[in-house]
Amino acid sequence: MKEVAIGIDIGGTNSVYGIVDREGRCLAECTIRTDKYDDVKDYVKELSSAIKKLISAYSDKLDVKGIGIGAPNGNYFKGTVDFAPNLRWRGVIHFADLFKEHFEYPVILTNDANAAAIGEMIYGAAKGMRDFIVVTLGTGLGSGFVANGEMIYGHDGFAGELGHTIAVHDGRPCGCGRNGCLEQYASATGIVKTVKEFLDKTSAPSLLRGAFEQGGNEITSKKIHEAAIAGDKLALGAFDYTAKILGRSLADAVAITSPEAIILFGGLALAGDYIFVPVKKYMEEYLLNIFKNKIKLLPSRIASANAAVLGASALVWKNIK
Repeated sequence: MKEVAIGIDIGGTNSVYGIVDREGRCLAECTIRTDKYDDVKDYVKELSSAIKKLISAYSDKLDVKGIGIGAPNGNYFKGTVDFAPNLRWRGVIHFADLFKEHFEYPVILTNDANAAAIGEMIYGAAKGMRDFIVVTLGTGLGSGFVANGEMIYGHDGFAGELGHTIAVHDGRPCGCGRNGCLEQYASATGIVKTVKEFLDKTSAPSLLRGAFEQGGNEITSKKIHEAAIAGDKLALGAFDYTAKILGRSLADAVAITSPEAIILFGGLALAGDYIFVPVKKYMEEYLLNIFKNKIKLLPSRIASANAAVLGASALVWKNIK
């Protein structure tokens, strides 16, 4: 029988779930809508039923070792999701306990960024490393810190929130209620805001100007990347501005945990050298001398198509003995 783990990534709109083996091969992956369920128990019941059908399709060929769940505001210690702003169910949701009502397998839950970090440790760019940081540059900025081979959770399960450290004092308002958080600058959403600010301050021509004049919703980090490839000066300036803020914050993070590597993942990281080269330059500029030229800056090595499920499933392999 093949040993496998079930991975679940709970998002505000959709939840992705799948079956993953120890080598990181995703044997099956499916999606269920998250936002159509008014009652979280109905959601868990429906998702559990779908997972059981997926497992049964393999007859008795699978040895399921556990279920890993990545979720916004996931608390590893309690198995709960606490006050997640993008989920329709409010308060503290005891997801691990709810799933245990439907399965006899171990259920391990953490936040989505920590799941991504463990995914890199088990399957990806951090394989064999004991000290590293994973930074996800998506709609927001998530992060997971690993030191001495263990995820840093802190005393309450919520450590490692690099995206909500203050990068620009009295800067852009953040959904967390504060101003100037790193994720408002160094994320796919953040670079779009930067481009809009640049367009408002200058009349210089740009491939991106027309889209904002038509309402602003047509600009994405991907289109900014495409404009940069075409040599658009405003797009290139936006990448440099973003990289400077991110590089400075990463230099501060290095001073705390002294990682072997920092791994960048997510939509903005897909810009490749347009983000990696200037981030590396600025990070080195701001690093303490004792850390200079020691820290690797790497792209994720987890297949983006299955990244969420792989990260969640890795929780199982990390936690079972």
